[in-house]
Amino acid sequence: MSQMQENQMPNRLANFKHKGKDIEEMRRRRNSVTINLRKASRYDQLLKKRNVSVNESPYAFQDGNASTQSNSVMTVPEIMSAITSGDENFVFEALQDARKILSKDKNPPIQDIINSGIVPHLVEFLSEKYNEKFQFEACWALTNIASGNSDETAVIIQSGALPKFIALLNSPHEQVAEQATWALGNIAGDGPKPRDLVLELGALPILLKLLESDLKISAVRNIVWTISNLCRNKNPPPPFSVVKTCLPTFRKLLYSKDNEVLADTCWSLSYLTDGPDKRIQAAVETGVVPRLVELLSESFASNITQVLTPVLRTIGNIVTGNDFQTDCVINAGGLPNLRNLLSADKDNIVKEAAWSISNITAGNKEQIQAVIDAEILPPLINVLQNGDSKSQKEAAWAVTNFTSGATVTQLFFLLRAGVIPPLCNLLDAKDWSTVLVVMDALTNILKNAKKIGELDSIALMIEECGGVDKLEELQNHENQQIYEKALDIIQHYFSKAANESVAPEVNGQFNFSAPKQGSQFDF
Repeated sequence: MSQMQENQMPNRLANFKHKGKDIEEMRRRRNSVTINLRKASRYDQLLKKRNVSVNESPYAFQDGNASTQSNSVMTVPEIMSAITSGDENFVFEALQDARKILSKDKNPPIQDIINSGIVPHLVEFLSEKYNEKFQFEACWALTNIASGNSDETAVIIQSGALPKFIALLNSPHEQVAEQATWALGNIAGDGPKPRDLVLELGALPILLKLLESDLKISAVRNIVWTISNLCRNKNPPPPFSVVKTCLPTFRKLLYSKDNEVLADTCWSLSYLTDGPDKRIQAAVETGVVPRLVELLSESFASNITQVLTPVLRTIGNIVTGNDFQTDCVINAGGLPNLRNLLSADKDNIVKEAAWSISNITAGNKEQIQAVIDAEILPPLINVLQNGDSKSQKEAAWAVTNFTSGATVTQLFFLLRAGVIPPLCNLLDAKDWSTVLVVMDALTNILKNAKKIGELDSIALMIEECGGVDKLEELQNHENQQIYEKALDIIQHYFSKAANESVAPEVNGQFNFSAPKQGSQFDF
């Protein structure tokens, strides 16, 4: 944004009572609304995964030993006794049984294993002095322990497993390296501190290097998922100087034919772009935006929500950035795709699409015009009228931001799309913050109408929709902000003094030219 635009925007918005929003705040409402916006989909991407493929060990019957082929499984005390027995076959059987009981679908005995003191022994079997079958079984068991809660994961870290897992990433045995990757993914997914430990020990460059190899798809999936956990979490976020090294790899992975790889790549990008403009710019400069827009279209057309959700999240993050970054999405054809998503059958997709559009309408007049040209207003108004409450709220923000920055000519298109009735309907929404947003939109519309001498026509539209009655009722609202704002609107635009003839202002901003002759707001 130019310095002139930065200076003008606050001046334009300062006239609106209780507004206090500049373009940066309008676009970056994440701290206040993202919690609710995201809560419904907080588990869209798994933080941790357990390997429950009990009978898929490549070493299960390698030795042909009868004991290893037995269907019976040792108890936890028996496993502890066997692991410390010194008998190689007995030890291996114990490792397999530890892995099996930790792979149970329900209530694996993670805490029992920890309490028995087995974990340090499992960590020891990760060492290079043991062959790959011991390493693999121990790694698998530890992976499933790391899928537990934070206290359980901490036991593995405190037992010194991290450096050994990272060393195993370079194992010549692919299944061992894959299992070590999985274990690191579970540990990194536990939170910022374990994530940063994995990063500090240098796992990320090794994982990125592995992706250059010819790997089976399960290995690629595990690596990409683990990398996504290394990019994850905001409080605090991972060091951007470290995780931004993933961006060139992500650009390549966006062309994968595997939906799981695509989804986790897009989740990673959503984490990296969730922050200041410099983070968004790094992604934009990598050239990922055109492909993200393609994926938005492809995943919606194919109904692949697994990919669509993180792609939409990433694009939504990018348009919270500056005008240049937002233009990258617009120029790549993002708006027609966002328009289509407003008609999706999943409420969460509609809500996120409306949220993305709200950040575009918070931009400059050219970006608002692009929204008009993409024919987004009719489906946006439909969401405002018929969407679920969360989608309606985001659509209300999109409309309010539109009215804050639009020219009067652009406001005409919004009014012609029928925005007044659904705005008035939402004046009695249960969510008081939605009501405040709606009143901001009505204030902006009325203010512009008054400036061009068309207050009577707009006021009549609001009155005919029952808006005035609702505003009068809101003067008794328990929320002070709502009470004050409702009183302000009534006094300024619906009182006897407000209805006196007001000569239109003639200047560059409000020189309105409607498609029809006569009234400026002639529909």
